[in-house]
Amino acid sequence: MAIFRRTQADANVESAERKDEADTSPKAHHNRFLPSYYHNKIAKGIHPDGESGRRWFSPWHFTKICLRSTSKISAAVNVLWPFVPPAIAIHFARPDLHLWIFILNYIAMVPTANLVGFAGQELARKIPKVIGLILELTLASVVEIILFMVLLRKDQIVVIQAAILGSILANLLLCLGACFFASGIRRETTHFDEQVSEAGSGLLLVAGLGLMVPSAFFTALKGVLASDVLQSRVLTISRVTSVCLLIAYLIFVWFQLRTHHSIFDQILARDEENDADRHKDLAKAKLTLTECIIALVLALACVSLHAVFLVEQISFIVEERHVSDPFVGLILVPLVEKAAEHLTALDEAWDNQMNFALSHILGSAIQTALLVAPITVIVGWGLHKPMDLNFEIFMIVILILAIIVVGNFLRDSKTNYLEGALCVIVYIIVAISAWFYPNPHQGATNTAAVAPEGGGHR
Repeated sequence: MAIFRRTQADANVESAERKDEADTSPKAHHNRFLPSYYHNKIAKGIHPDGESGRRWFSPWHFTKICLRSTSKISAAVNVLWPFVPPAIAIHFARPDLHLWIFILNYIAMVPTANLVGFAGQELARKIPKVIGLILELTLASVVEIILFMVLLRKDQIVVIQAAILGSILANLLLCLGACFFASGIRRETTHFDEQVSEAGSGLLLVAGLGLMVPSAFFTALKGVLASDVLQSRVLTISRVTSVCLLIAYLIFVWFQLRTHHSIFDQILARDEENDADRHKDLAKAKLTLTECIIALVLALACVSLHAVFLVEQISFIVEERHVSDPFVGLILVPLVEKAAEHLTALDEAWDNQMNFALSHILGSAIQTALLVAPITVIVGWGLHKPMDLNFEIFMIVILILAIIVVGNFLRDSKTNYLEGALCVIVYIIVAISAWFYPNPHQGATNTAAVAPEGGGHR
């Protein structure tokens, strides 16, 4: 039998707890609060928490497990899967229905991105915690990278710049605020480890300052240097900055995986003790390694198609429906590309696993700033496209202030629903401001000098 019956599992847990009552050692204390669930051991090298008890691929188990997803919220998102076939079909059958193509593919990206996140989480269960967490975040960032590459191919540079900052803002204000609020509903005060918050908020502040340098350089010298000379220097500074940020990301990964991995392993292990539903999570059926790979390939293929079809309609949305580039990039794109990560973090915060939730939120924001943004600039460099880090001052200032505010909330290593509500309210204010923010050719600050006449895209 692939999985023990629930009654037998309960008996095993109760027996282990009675055995531990006579033992007061730290290990026994840890075991009392961190139950295990043993599936049949099939594959060597697989962590027990990720063992499925099966081999290869079973279509029935694969479909059932993927639809169940990681939580009730994620499972609810799967009701949007019926939008996926029409979203693909309408692109070929009725290419003149621009608005419907945009809406259907926007909705369809949510369940497919959710499948990427779920398959990444299933794969991460099969390896050590810190490595698994970084792998899970990296796979989630693949959705963002695919979307940015398609935008870059279409020369939607203004949208990319807004989406980079919007992605970080969505993590820091919307997702973090929602997590604080959800956790605060169930408990008066939620505590988390200061090492997770300090490392994350400190690195984000450094990344924000790095992203701000090209914009500050352009603003300080606008009107002093000729436009083409200034833009050329900003482009060079952006490319050098991107290389430096990539190096900073590699150092951060080395810090987590090699020199200080034991600290983060202990923090995440302690956080699992707070999960009241751990025995249920461990007892759930899991994907095999083969099924994880198949799910990732299927989800990434769908995400790529939806990204292409979605981006092709942005020009119509901006020009015909009068939705500004900043709103599309700052609000619409990040909401759909980060949906899976937000749902995962929200479920962890609800289950009192705030260190895991913070690791997902801050880790995702750090990857956007130190990995995704530099990769996009460097790829644009290789394609001879003027992709730079010359953001609108309005947007970059909001980002720096958001990092400072969130860092202040994280400083005392505890939170409540009030802080969460305030973060979400600030995000709503930013979204409203982005809706009314003009396109570059209509008088925006930094990008107006380099945007072509008659369009908001470079």
